[in-house]
Amino acid sequence: MKLGRRSFLKTGAAITALTAAGPKLNVFAKGKGRKALPGYSKGEWKPTTCQGCTTWCPAEVFVQDNRAVKVRGNQYSKQNDGVLCPKGHLSLQQLYDPDRIKVPMKRTNPKKGRGVDPKFVPISWDEALDTIAEKMMELRKAGTPEQFVVLRGRYTYMRDIIYDTLPKVFGSPNGISHSAICAEAEKFGSFYTEGLWDYRDYDLDNSKYVLIWGCDPLSSNRMIPAAIKRFGEVLDRATVTVVDPRFSTSAAKAQNWLPIKPGEDGALAVAIAHQILVDGSWNKEFVGDFKDGKNHFVPGNEVDESLFVEKETYGLVKWWNLELKDKTPKWAAEKTGLKEKDIVKTAREMAAAAPNVIVWLGPGASMHVRGGYTAMAIHALNGILGSVDNEGGPIAMVKPKVNKFPKYDAYKDELAKKHSKLPKIDGRGTLEFPSLKKGKPGKAVVTNNVAENILNENPYPVKAILGYMNNFNFSCTGADRWDKALEKVPFIAHATTHASEFTMYADIVLPAAITKYEKLGWVKTKANGYSTVTLVQPVVKPMWEAYMDETEIPWLLAQKLAAKGFTKLKEYYETEFKDPETGKTPTNSKEFTE
Repeated sequence: MKLGRRSFLKTGAAITALTAAGPKLNVFAKGKGRKALPGYSKGEWKPTTCQGCTTWCPAEVFVQDNRAVKVRGNQYSKQNDGVLCPKGHLSLQQLYDPDRIKVPMKRTNPKKGRGVDPKFVPISWDEALDTIAEKMMELRKAGTPEQFVVLRGRYTYMRDIIYDTLPKVFGSPNGISHSAICAEAEKFGSFYTEGLWDYRDYDLDNSKYVLIWGCDPLSSNRMIPAAIKRFGEVLDRATVTVVDPRFSTSAAKAQNWLPIKPGEDGALAVAIAHQILVDGSWNKEFVGDFKDGKNHFVPGNEVDESLFVEKETYGLVKWWNLELKDKTPKWAAEKTGLKEKDIVKTAREMAAAAPNVIVWLGPGASMHVRGGYTAMAIHALNGILGSVDNEGGPIAMVKPKVNKFPKYDAYKDELAKKHSKLPKIDGRGTLEFPSLKKGKPGKAVVTNNVAENILNENPYPVKAILGYMNNFNFSCTGADRWDKALEKVPFIAHATTHASEFTMYADIVLPAAITKYEKLGWVKTKANGYSTVTLVQPVVKPMWEAYMDETEIPWLLAQKLAAKGFTKLKEYYETEFKDPETGKTPTNSKEFTE
């Protein structure tokens, strides 16, 4: 029997249907004559979602007596083939780490600075929330709610409740995320070449050449389970080349390693493009060709644009004339520290394998000064090789359709309407930082500029910060600037699972639930050829006094603000979030979260 991809999928679907129909084919059913693993009969596997990276793999946690004892990939998930990477398994250590923040705390040492002991003391949740609400109300009474800032790092899609709604209804424009130090430069590259402001998926099953650029999919970045599972097969079938100054795990296993000089990725990208065009080996079916069938791409010479007829691309000859004509492999070798022959070899091997080629763009290549342009040059290689959305190439997946949170504009009073429209503290949308996202000025965040503007009070001072899932004076470049900026802010509250550099500058510390194990939320993602929406749900009861940062904490804070005279946030949460089955509105933080 010859089993092809289509018949395999049909067979897999049939097996899945049979598994659901009865216990005989159920993978969890006891096999005849086989003993169950010790203790496994006394617990159950509970589904949730891993948050170790933005692949957000569906996961299952084995729970015994309210204790998580084992983690694995969701056995029914096609997104991650039912497996997790080491990060997913090791997350149990985070859950039961004895150094977790267990109770709310307040600072007793007024002095702040790197290495300064905050001298935290335990307090009640009531005192902690009351203190935060009091500091926020001081800003409202002064008519300066914009001086309140919410900072976030990783998230679930419940984020809007705290990250967007809370500051906007309160009267501040400042919900600031970590996205600028995450993947915005990558997305800049794919958007301004392909129109895709998103992560890319990759068809590893059918690729003949994989160029991994500035990332290590076997240990970091996204799609780690899919990469780990397939890497051996990819090496057997395809050529793998890694561009990375570091001898990464992927580089150690690849056929080729190009140890590029840091920051010179753009030079290598344009030299590869130059060589492909000079050789006449671009994908003519996708890109187009010269009218006379001759190759006019000659090093150093400009080309008449009217001679070339493009099909699915735009501006190839213009790119050659403005940028590529002089960017030879010899020129790039001097810039990158690589050998000229290796650059030529890479370009020719990629072209020979096209269109089944993946140019896997990672953050290491783009998170530099003008890294967005480097990302464009790298991702453009997928275009001239015709691999975009092709078998064995990078894939733009369909976005899952989900409902949005209720609108909150009706709950903004006059102060909030006016001040929530003021310029953001990150300086986006200015001449210095246009922050173009999807072609719209001021739509992208400039995370690392926040520290500078706090120090310079530009465009206004920051008097209070609420941070969660973030540690910017560790994860941002120029951490000393963040130290000085946080030292200057009069009041900081930090919801976190563990103490961090950011925590050491906090006046109030709130114990947060571990996302994968103790928190309720949802995420949407695309990986391994599938677009998915999955639940993040509590599989065990929260440890100690931990609360959920994106839902419970804003709810409880809204109650405190209402008691002090600002009721709008409480009214929004209590009125607009109705149970879809009963129509009832929430009366406590647990009902609100659910």
